[in-house]
Amino acid sequence: MNSRGRTFLALEHKVGDRIPTDFWATEAVIGRLESELGMPHAQFLDHYDTDLRYIEGPRYVGPPLEEGADIWGVKRTTVTAGSAGRAEAYSEVTKPPLSEAGRIEDIDKYVHWPSPDWFDYEVVEKQCEAILRRKRVVVFMGDRLNRIAQLKPAMYLRGTEEILVDIAARQEFVRAIFAKIREFYLAYLERILSAAKGKIDIVLTGDDFGSQDGLLISPAMWRALIEPGFREYIDLIKSYDTVVMHHTCGSVVDIIPDMIDCGLDVLQSIQPEASGMSLANLRAKFGDELCFHGGISIQKTMPYASPDDIRREVSRIAEVVRSSGGYIFCTSHNIQADTSVENITALMDAYREYGGM
Repeated sequence: MNSRGRTFLALEHKVGDRIPTDFWATEAVIGRLESELGMPHAQFLDHYDTDLRYIEGPRYVGPPLEEGADIWGVKRTTVTAGSAGRAEAYSEVTKPPLSEAGRIEDIDKYVHWPSPDWFDYEVVEKQCEAILRRKRVVVFMGDRLNRIAQLKPAMYLRGTEEILVDIAARQEFVRAIFAKIREFYLAYLERILSAAKGKIDIVLTGDDFGSQDGLLISPAMWRALIEPGFREYIDLIKSYDTVVMHHTCGSVVDIIPDMIDCGLDVLQSIQPEASGMSLANLRAKFGDELCFHGGISIQKTMPYASPDDIRREVSRIAEVVRSSGGYIFCTSHNIQADTSVENITALMDAYREYGGM
């Protein structure tokens, strides 16, 4: 059975020859894997028969961006964390450009709202075909700074503290920001899906709704402010007969029924340290209606456990999901630079050892 067959069976809550697999890691980790293992990343994925593959998506051809700025006009600086040999570079917002906006008119007048016309979509179909020729599953996610979302871009534009205060006290102001964000993403995403001509299998949207202990905002506020756009994105994706996966960090158990009601197919990242987010708990509550992706800890297991501990964690997860499908092996987020190559290869070997049916 190939990657496509086993993954689509899993998404139908059926059992194939083994549990499908995915691989998430930072660029620094991928670079270290290539160096220490002596093989390009694509070869690494093939070596471990990884089932999901990600297209780059449309190519930016718009006006030159200001130095250090993204398509939203948000400027960042590079911050390095970690020790020599295991350092990681992150892009941190310097000053959110809408941090001093006080009126809805300020949102309308902002000059850096992006346009879907700034991208070349013709490249998308060829990207899909390259993956399909290898009988892998085609996923579009976008990059970290341009992923189909609402709250996360608003945090970059307005500031994390500012947008959360706005959600509590100035909801019409928040709606104006979200409306501008959705206007872009709905047009951008539709052009991607149209250009792909049915060759994208999964669209992975990404918006963080949870902290380690609970939601960033109340369920009522999520339903009032975020759910309408969340549903719009899903409706658009499903109009192209494409599977919808959503990434969110943290504890989001209180809104999972709402996400299911919106039509979500797969929830990612299943952060085991977050309250109520153990895979066994989620499967027991929602496993008949929702598939899951992730769940192997990058906070504890991957950086600090032994290879034997990693094998035991993979084995435990396999026992939870083996009999009924509905799951894709992966870590709870990108593997970070604090994780050894030995632990990463132990993880990939464990997928093969324990994933069989």
